[in-house]
Amino acid sequence: MGRLDGKVALITGGARGMGKSHVRHFVAEGARVVFGDVRDEQGAAVAAKLGERSCRYTHHDVTSEEDWAAAVALAVEVFGRLDVLVNNAGILTFALIADMPLADFRRVLEVNAVGCWLGMKAVTEEMKAAGGGSIVNISSIEGFTGAAGLSAYSASKFAVRGITKVAARELGQFGIRVNSVHPGGVLTRMVIDSAGARTDGEAEAFIKAMPLARFAEPVEISRLVAYLASDESSYSTGSEFIADGGILAGPGY
Repeated sequence: MGRLDGKVALITGGARGMGKSHVRHFVAEGARVVFGDVRDEQGAAVAAKLGERSCRYTHHDVTSEEDWAAAVALAVEVFGRLDVLVNNAGILTFALIADMPLADFRRVLEVNAVGCWLGMKAVTEEMKAAGGGSIVNISSIEGFTGAAGLSAYSASKFAVRGITKVAARELGQFGIRVNSVHPGGVLTRMVIDSAGARTDGEAEAFIKAMPLARFAEPVEISRLVAYLASDESSYSTGSEFIADGGILAGPGY
């Protein structure tokens, strides 16, 4: 018996990084998964390894209402219902406010915050039809604090945190739970790609500020997401779940 047996989930940004880990972990826990991304070659490869009985891949730009409608329709068409949404897709741009183009700031907000909002809007009716569901929004520790160079990312993740609480208020009457997950440093391609904008000293200081003094493996976040997607978290909604190695317990970084 898997923790997610009988559940049908839609996961965004599933072609690599944390999203890929979520897809694989959900399938291992018994869920059937539709996942999307804009990296079609990588996404198709993930789906091929897991098999079409367990998951399907679809091209999905989370800023597109049409793509959201198509992804939801695919889940219902192929697997008959929709129980879980994991709003995982996100981008990170590292730049000081003084140096950041407005277009870059807006793009991060569009993907990270607006994409999350569109997802909750898109799945509501199908989750009502299923008798309830669970929405897990991936925020960040940057939804609690700020770091120089992450103005757009932090703004978007604070927004996800707030949207989560509003949605929990609105959707609880339908048996739909909404929670946010706030990872700290996780070893993903997005983090590695952005690390070039930081100095070695900054990266070292970040790690030293953690009581556990290491980055997380993606699956460590996936286990928490699966718990929130499952019936084991049936009385949790509108809440924030932090997985950061303890960094927010200290004086900051």
